[in-house]
Amino acid sequence: MAGKARETGVDETRKLAQAADWLERLRASANADAALVNRGRFVDAVVLFDTGASQHLLDIRRGRVEALAHGPFVMPRWDLALRAPLAEWLAFWEAVPAPGHHDLMALIKRRVLRVEGDLHPFMANLLYFKALMAAPRARPAALSTAPSTALPEAS
Repeated sequence: MAGKARETGVDETRKLAQAADWLERLRASANADAALVNRGRFVDAVVLFDTGASQHLLDIRRGRVEALAHGPFVMPRWDLALRAPLAEWLAFWEAVPAPGHHDLMALIKRRVLRVEGDLHPFMANLLYFKALMAAPRARPAALSTAPSTALPEAS
């Protein structure tokens, strides 16, 4: 029985580390995407990313994720909070998420994602936040390979 509890604790720790890795990927891939940074050029907000078991602060300035801090925090200052269980975020970040896990609004509709705080930056820049949170997804091979523009050789 103790072995099962220890195994569950190890699995939960692994999932928390995986979420932190996803957020690091989010920061790197979002800042590397010039179109995404341009779309979020009017966003200046501190976003609390809460999985229930862990908290993370994303400091977004002019569309760039300037800082990422991992909690726990005593009394964090944030403008906007995105709260969903860890399992929902991990399903959201799959390469091809299942229906209901594919979009922030789908998570809200299913009542697993709560958006709290100042909703103005979130709603005014909704496409930015959707693309930002989906940025760390691995692209499927079928979508990442561009069609060839070379003309076939004449025989």
